[in-house]
Amino acid sequence: MPRSLEIILATIGLLLLSPVLIVLALIIKLDDGGPVFYRARRIGRDGHEFALLKFRSMIAGADKRGDGLTTMNDSRVTPMGSFLRRRKLDELPQLFNVLVGDMSFVGPRPEDPRYVEIYTAEQRRVLSTRPGITSPASIKFRNEETLLGGDNWEKKYMDEILPKKLAIELAYLPERTTWSDIRIIVRTLGVMGR
Repeated sequence: MPRSLEIILATIGLLLLSPVLIVLALIIKLDDGGPVFYRARRIGRDGHEFALLKFRSMIAGADKRGDGLTTMNDSRVTPMGSFLRRRKLDELPQLFNVLVGDMSFVGPRPEDPRYVEIYTAEQRRVLSTRPGITSPASIKFRNEETLLGGDNWEKKYMDEILPKKLAIELAYLPERTTWSDIRIIVRTLGVMGR
């Protein structure tokens, strides 16, 4: 999708969704007094680190009280956070990431730096493009948390889930067009909250 179109769509999205964003921000703030946003360290295009913006869905300071991934029945997720995550509303602030150029609407989902470190040379090709709010892999693994239960969840993520996600992302890159990106966005909207 052309960068100029992304800027226009992100601006329109932020303007149209501003009442929803304000209400969600107030609810999160009033819920426990903690920060409204969570800034996650992620690796973007060409390996550059950036702060991925999300509505905070966990207790304040959750990143210091547990692992980088959210697992099934993670006790750090707040009741409001659970609602936001189920409907993917916690991702809405990433429109700001699109606006400033850290992200695209569609592209490989940005990963935590420690997992990018284990990418093979082939897998690192996903870093050749801007990461996205959504992607074919994020649709397929939209309920990823439910797969990450038990004591060996991180090993399962690194050995099974992450390679599958990266394979899906890499397969999409050479076929990618503006129209295929629009289809991914429409599919994403269709599965939100399922």
